[in-house]
Amino acid sequence: MSVKYSFVTCKTALSASKLPGLTYSLNPYIGCEHGCKYCYVPGIFDDRELALKWGQTIKAKQNISEVLAQEVKKKPKGVVGVSTVCDPYQPLEARLELTRKCIDILAQQNFPVSIQTKSKLILRDIDLIVPKKFDVGVTITTMNRKLASWLEPNAAPPDERARVLEEFSAKGVETWLFLGPIIPKINDSEQDLREVIEVAARTKSLVLYDRLNPRRWVMERLYEGMKEANAEWAGQAVKLTHELSEMWHQTKARVESICREKGVKCEPAFPNR
Repeated sequence: MSVKYSFVTCKTALSASKLPGLTYSLNPYIGCEHGCKYCYVPGIFDDRELALKWGQTIKAKQNISEVLAQEVKKKPKGVVGVSTVCDPYQPLEARLELTRKCIDILAQQNFPVSIQTKSKLILRDIDLIVPKKFDVGVTITTMNRKLASWLEPNAAPPDERARVLEEFSAKGVETWLFLGPIIPKINDSEQDLREVIEVAARTKSLVLYDRLNPRRWVMERLYEGMKEANAEWAGQAVKLTHELSEMWHQTKARVESICREKGVKCEPAFPNR
């Protein structure tokens, strides 16, 4: 798969966020090379072609650190989510270091920073990401490498993501594990959930769990991604979409039960959804 890269300029770096626990969001990139099949972000752009080719077009906000350096002097302190509609440590970040520059500025100005990623590249910045100023969240949908490669084709393998939590937890940085989306008949089995939650137990991480968000084109992309990997699931995709709410109650109870057993604190990522 070829990826098209380009540069854009931005007028603002910190955007008001409605996500729980966040005051601002900061997204150094438009698009995400990880190309996760379940990602609902493409639906925000209302472009079917872009949605079905998600992960193949990446735009870097080349001036974001300069804009941020000015904004932090004027805006009230608040928690900054890095990032909310892209992965801040996707492959292009290794070369451009836009995320690194931004979190350095935020730390110097005492803005609390909450980072979420699926990449081991975050370990490059372990010198900047220190306790009390940062928390680090890692998304792990499954510990099954093969399944992860179908769902999240260009993200780090799950064992590498687990190591990120281990490294930061050992350093004393607050860590959390985003278990989501939990997709019926794909990663919602007792074994799948238990393996992920065991990572949280080992690293003393909070678990934030979430269900599949069937936004526009999500099921279509999931179907394309899974029809060869799991033809039986693909054949049931439409039926499963209609049963998401009913099945979620059972899955939620299963997650909370395993967390209680393992002594892991857990919360729904979006309590009102």
